[in-house]
Amino acid sequence: MRMARPENAHQARLLGLLRDEGPRSRAELGDVVRLARSKLAVELDRLAVLGLVEQAGLAASRGGRRSGIVRLSSRLRFVGVDIGATSVDVAVTSGELEILGHLSEPCDVRSGPAAVLDRAMAMLGALRERGLFTEVHGAGLGVPGPVSFRDGVPVAPPIMPGWDRYPVRDAVAAELGCPALLDNDVNIMALGELHAGPARTVDDFLLVKIGTGIGCGIVVGSRIYRGVSGSAGDIGHIRVDDAGPLCACGNAGCLEAFFGGAALARDALAAARAGRSAFLAGRLAEAGEVTAADVAAAAAAGDPVAVAMVREGGRRLGQILAGLVSFFNPGLVVISGGVAGLGHPLLAEIRSVVYRRSAPLATGNLPIVLSELDGTAGVIGGARMISDQVLSVA
Repeated sequence: MRMARPENAHQARLLGLLRDEGPRSRAELGDVVRLARSKLAVELDRLAVLGLVEQAGLAASRGGRRSGIVRLSSRLRFVGVDIGATSVDVAVTSGELEILGHLSEPCDVRSGPAAVLDRAMAMLGALRERGLFTEVHGAGLGVPGPVSFRDGVPVAPPIMPGWDRYPVRDAVAAELGCPALLDNDVNIMALGELHAGPARTVDDFLLVKIGTGIGCGIVVGSRIYRGVSGSAGDIGHIRVDDAGPLCACGNAGCLEAFFGGAALARDALAAARAGRSAFLAGRLAEAGEVTAADVAAAAAAGDPVAVAMVREGGRRLGQILAGLVSFFNPGLVVISGGVAGLGHPLLAEIRSVVYRRSAPLATGNLPIVLSELDGTAGVIGGARMISDQVLSVA
């Protein structure tokens, strides 16, 4: 059964405050939303009737009668699903977007939408069996490719064969019996950073994901900027060298073809086979393959070939980011994704290039930081995305 929606803008604002700031006394809510006490009481009582808020005890006295504490309904449950190129993450959250349960499994997006979505629903079923929820009130999903947000479908995603125009949003909504939304994985990660990361205090920022591919979430005025057709932020396919290697998109010399999980694995394999890196050659002999994680380990161990790969990747990404920073003038840049596990050597190279090449006015107070959400930005952001819809005026 679908949960009721707020009936007016006052109710929606109250729900947003309770989601983002947690339980608050009626007096504190009145101070923020600037409603007369009688009007506030009417709106909160109506939200309680709708099943969206509940009482949570009494606040400390402010000199008179103690004010009641209000919180979002403890029954509210949102789901975030972050589908990557090589993994899928599923989480169930409370109304305040606190993660109650989170599962992550390897999964090849190339196995197709039916197989991947079945896996995600099975993971959600495992969380249900833990007693974390009985019903879901909304699900937000991200996929590693271009998305028509309006239609809820991927559009010609380069690394997702079989997904083009597949009705992901509608299929999940039908399966779970609740509202669902679909976006690019980088956009939901940006929403996760906005809700729970260092971007909480910034209205305009960039989230750069370096995974199998590279993408950028653009947040303007605390809202995702998707562009006219939903392809804003696709920086991995900006061409950096006409004579560069072939990219998965079919063009040559894209940033993603030089730097990203797939590109690092390709270059590491070549270095291992050529005997240029004893560390990577050893990993190849042990496992039969080398990965971006092996490059990180090799660089941490001081392997000169791996260190050079990290620096070169950071330099190329920094060149693109320098242009974006000069153009967009963000208040923060967050670096995330699996390849961000290369850590501070990568961050240092990116910072060096951006601070050197961008306009001083744009970089004078610009932090460039690694994500602090430890792989949960996507699922938090998926839950944030759908909660924005569910807690807004119908």
